[in-house]
Amino acid sequence: MTDDQLLRYSRHILLDAIGIEGQERICNSHALIVGAGGLGSPAALYLAAAGVGTITLVDHDTVDLTNLQRQIAHTTARSGMAKVDSAKAAMLAINPEVVVHVICERATSASLATLVLTTDVVLDCTDNFVTRHAINAACVQHGKPLVSGSAIRLDGQLSVYHPRGAADSPCYACVFPPEQDFEEVACSTMGVLGPFVGMVGTMQATEALKILAGMESQLIGKLLLIDGKRMSFDTIKLARNPHCGVCDSRP
Repeated sequence: MTDDQLLRYSRHILLDAIGIEGQERICNSHALIVGAGGLGSPAALYLAAAGVGTITLVDHDTVDLTNLQRQIAHTTARSGMAKVDSAKAAMLAINPEVVVHVICERATSASLATLVLTTDVVLDCTDNFVTRHAINAACVQHGKPLVSGSAIRLDGQLSVYHPRGAADSPCYACVFPPEQDFEEVACSTMGVLGPFVGMVGTMQATEALKILAGMESQLIGKLLLIDGKRMSFDTIKLARNPHCGVCDSRP
């Protein structure tokens, strides 16, 4: 590491759980973030600040005035700009050393199968079940860890799914079967508190960095339920579904 890097990441290096070796792993890693909105904004900014060497950001949307209450990677001046380009500008302003690849299109099963292959960790920062299941399927196919977060109103969820973890660890489809009829909810109709969705996105970045640095995530096989109104946290242990069709493709 260069002298400038030692200074920039000194507060990470001081942590026994990371040190120089862990920070070097972070700097040599590749993270994929799907979604550059309320969850993806803080996740992208913190991964860039932490020195993740390569970050690929996927989102098809453009910046809108209604986004700015919570999507902190974007600004009023960048209204109408592609969210991935806006987020890239914010990320490089924090840390010009990182390499940011942007893909301004909706993530699909076909594109994810290619994108996930070359990454070390995937962050699901999307807001719909179709895309979430496509991300999960690609992560299971290639054996990549998936950090999944969601937030609506003042309720949030966070979990880590790792196909190469324990044999009984579930994937996203084990917990939320694709054939089950889940009600789609959106902040455009249900609302969400800005700092709360940012908190969940920041927690996603935390779990991703722990994985990249070689630390063990305690959320594999668990679902963290976050109640922003009471500011309380509950953890549910998750079980692998022996009849899950997605898990059958584990490497």
